[in-house]
Amino acid sequence: MIRSSLALIRGLWLSWLQYRSFFFILAFGWLIPPLIYLLVWSTAAGDQAIAGLTRGQFVAYYLVLILVNQATYAQTNWTVGDLIRYGQMNHILLRPIPPLSDALASEFAGKVVYLAFDLPLVALLALILRPELDFHINNGLAFIPALVLAWALRFFWGYWLALLAFWAARADALLALQDSLIFLLAGQVAPIALLPPAMQTLAKILPFRYMVAFPVEVLTGQVDPANLLPGFAIQAAWLAVAVLLSIVLWRSGLRRYTALGG
Repeated sequence: MIRSSLALIRGLWLSWLQYRSFFFILAFGWLIPPLIYLLVWSTAAGDQAIAGLTRGQFVAYYLVLILVNQATYAQTNWTVGDLIRYGQMNHILLRPIPPLSDALASEFAGKVVYLAFDLPLVALLALILRPELDFHINNGLAFIPALVLAWALRFFWGYWLALLAFWAARADALLALQDSLIFLLAGQVAPIALLPPAMQTLAKILPFRYMVAFPVEVLTGQVDPANLLPGFAIQAAWLAVAVLLSIVLWRSGLRRYTALGG
């Protein structure tokens, strides 16, 4: 199955490259909001600090956020609902690999295309804007599991929402709602430390911060060492919930899909 999955990833990657100009434009569009807030907060900070963050630290925060947001964004979840609604899940079910592998293969293939565009651009912006990143090896090591858990959480949380298409024609509206909550509570509109107290509390409880902001905060040194393990525990707990919901909804939805003649 591993060989089949790798072949699927390669095939999807080649198909993505055929439309790379479109995806590069799409990736550039996703860069615009964080770049706007980078300029807003770095300009507002000026020669002083806001919530302990200087201008250079705001630049570092948002440049890291651009890469983390792109690495964790699960675009394929938007296509899962379409496959279900339009009865196109059949040819995926007939393949000798699990349907989840198809979504994951498309996910990894897309990441290669998007990051091939983002990495050079972020490097260029770093040369121009001169971020202040107080990097420590411990932060770098902790960043890796934080990023992996963030991607898995964002993928599976969106996946179970997409599977609601077995029952609801507009399940994609919930994915749009999820993106809005990530925008507000995952450090995109502003770092978590700058949010009002009530929103900070929600951000620390709900899963959305742990999909984007948490790994950014880890790498930029905004998470105290004492709060690392609790942060990983919350990521893992929400991930377990998302995976469980995905399994339950897939099994129930598939029975309904086949019963209706899918």
